[in-house]
Amino acid sequence: MAPTSPAQAEPTTARRDAVAPPPPAGPLGAIGLHRPELRAWAMYDWANSAFVTVIMTAVFPIYFSSVAGAGLAPEAATFRYGVATTVGLLLIALAAPVLGAIADLRPVKKRMLAVFLAAGVLATALMFFIQRGDWLLAAALFVVANIGANGSFVFYDSLLPHVARQDEMDRVSTAGYALGYVGGGLLLALNLAWIQRPEWFGLPHGPGLTPAQQTLPARLAFLSVAVWWALFAIPLFRRVPEPPVEARGDGVARTGGGGVLAAAAGQLAATFGELRGFRNAALMLLAFLIYNDGIGTIIRMATIYGTEIGIGRGSLIASILVVQFVGIPCAFLFGGLAGRIGAKRSIFLGLVVYTMISVVGYFMRTATHFLLLAVLVGLVQGGTQALSRSLFASMIPRQKAGQFFGFFAVVEKFAGIFGPLVFSATIALTGSSRNAILSVIAFFAVGAAILARVNVGEGQRAARAAEGEAEARGAA
Repeated sequence: MAPTSPAQAEPTTARRDAVAPPPPAGPLGAIGLHRPELRAWAMYDWANSAFVTVIMTAVFPIYFSSVAGAGLAPEAATFRYGVATTVGLLLIALAAPVLGAIADLRPVKKRMLAVFLAAGVLATALMFFIQRGDWLLAAALFVVANIGANGSFVFYDSLLPHVARQDEMDRVSTAGYALGYVGGGLLLALNLAWIQRPEWFGLPHGPGLTPAQQTLPARLAFLSVAVWWALFAIPLFRRVPEPPVEARGDGVARTGGGGVLAAAAGQLAATFGELRGFRNAALMLLAFLIYNDGIGTIIRMATIYGTEIGIGRGSLIASILVVQFVGIPCAFLFGGLAGRIGAKRSIFLGLVVYTMISVVGYFMRTATHFLLLAVLVGLVQGGTQALSRSLFASMIPRQKAGQFFGFFAVVEKFAGIFGPLVFSATIALTGSSRNAILSVIAFFAVGAAILARVNVGEGQRAARAAEGEAEARGAA
């Protein structure tokens, strides 16, 4: 996951300063991980991000194109991978509101997290058995693994308000994202080492290898993700307590499955209705849905596109490592930039860079071009997404932050469905992945056009006025 910029905390931190105690002394206090349950919670990001970097972004897309999709035309392999990505994201996006309602209405957050974790880990481990031409098996396992990873995050995110105090959540969330970047990057570096230098690890190497021996390092990378994901999830289950369900006056918590489904639909509809009253926040959310879809498409499709045009596996994976480690400081630098020119202008700058990335992708021919693309992504990926969240947060009233950010989470999951779908459809219509990479520019252009209509000052004044009215009602 992209690390959260300090700018994400700006809208809420300023309102908490008067009552929030100073962070505990020491390095763990500075990053918000000064209690065992906080460290255990954040370690799940370290665990799950191995899936994001190795399976979703780096090794598996290359393997899908060159091994599982062997015998298919390169464009056909990319098309099938895009469809599998879309299906997995669509299924979890449709399920997310119901899963969120279950997380609020039943004391089963950790159990449900364990169910999705198990599904994701099992599907990832079974990728070890994917051989040449097994593109259908690879696609099916990728769909299930995506559902497991994203479904587990619904319940993982829902635990944050229970393990961290209000004044701690920004630092704890930031620490989780940072640990995710580091953890995913470390395992990817190890995977790259044994893929590029199998002899260092006693793996088969040299001429005359069987197909199974040739693919063994990559298949072991898939297995290592499953082990890493399961192993580093253990602290969460050991240290983070299952939060109790708050008492409700509507009886929903005691109803059966139908009650939960009705509650999920009702909650989503009510939140949507209230959000419409904050026009600029709603416009910001729509803009984010569109341009973040383009960002997600580049993240998910870059390596399989690079494989299709003939860039070597080692160069592709090394470039993804560049994204991981360039992204951390650049996200924080983006927060400083927002302090100078504003979050909205900084997001526009990020979208301009992403447009350049699409153009570079269209003309890309060599590993050096792909490295340049990776550096550009690392410059803006974390900062653009983090500033989008902070800008949205500044235009919603504090007392509605929970429900509005629940809706934001649903939108964030839908962002990523249409981009790969358009990418695949463009390949099907034109027969060219280069045309498909240019099609992503439309998401940045449309998203930027909607963002231009957002009046940040007006949105922030409306949010503060709603807060004042809520405080007045509370005082009365």
